[in-house]
Amino acid sequence: MHSIVSDGTDTPSELLKHVRDAGITLFSLTDHDAVNGCAMIREILSENDPKLLNGTEFSCRDEHGKYHILGYNYDPDSKSIKDMVEAGHRYRMKKVRTRLDYIRDEYGFTFSEQDTQDLLAMSSPGKPHIANLMVRYGYAPSKETAICDYLNKAPVHSEYVRPEDAIQSILAGNGIPVLAHPAYGSGDELIVGSEMDQRLRRLIEYGLQGVEAFYSTFPPKLRKETLSFAEKYDLYVTAGSDYHGKNKFIPLGKTNLDKAAEIPGGMKRFLEAVDYS
Repeated sequence: MHSIVSDGTDTPSELLKHVRDAGITLFSLTDHDAVNGCAMIREILSENDPKLLNGTEFSCRDEHGKYHILGYNYDPDSKSIKDMVEAGHRYRMKKVRTRLDYIRDEYGFTFSEQDTQDLLAMSSPGKPHIANLMVRYGYAPSKETAICDYLNKAPVHSEYVRPEDAIQSILAGNGIPVLAHPAYGSGDELIVGSEMDQRLRRLIEYGLQGVEAFYSTFPPKLRKETLSFAEKYDLYVTAGSDYHGKNKFIPLGKTNLDKAAEIPGGMKRFLEAVDYS
């Protein structure tokens, strides 16, 4: 799940209300390269509220491709987590400024000083936030058009958190590193079969401990393959919706995990390993 701390549209308090209303009993907020949304929710949690797992999602890349590494159940006061969040934020802000300069220089697209300041003051701004501004100013008919026809053309330098650094920071913070939506790479890239096997073995060498096998847009074939890899490598199994509020057409809590189905062993072990008291 994502809040306005990164690229969602719900505030942390609104997200908690939606989780309550949906009858979800255990959830995690995994904002991109940020952890303060979880802290905000913890401040307003009551004794009878759903249980919250600390979460984050690091946007990573290396010479082999792009990864989203989830960190669950970490110590929020861990220096390693704080340092990684700071690094991710630094790279992200550099890309935001590059994209703003690009659309100004190439197309004459500018925003008010207040809107620009608000954008740069966000914890985890990105292409969706710039795209929404472009739509509001009439520079593009839709967020998707703004991203595909304009923002993706910006000459952004390839500075990213590396997956091994994200994984090690999560482990050092007593958290569990999990590969989000493993079959999805960069853009429309689909990673399956031997390519997925190689990717997982490489990440496991870095310390990866789990895979997100249940995901809102995974068809049964991808879910089955991911579960087979989890069993093969004795990995934890997690479920995630990737809910972004109004920024994505994904319902809250939609993970494709059938409540009537038997819970995979990797998921049982994950629930036993985390502390959600």
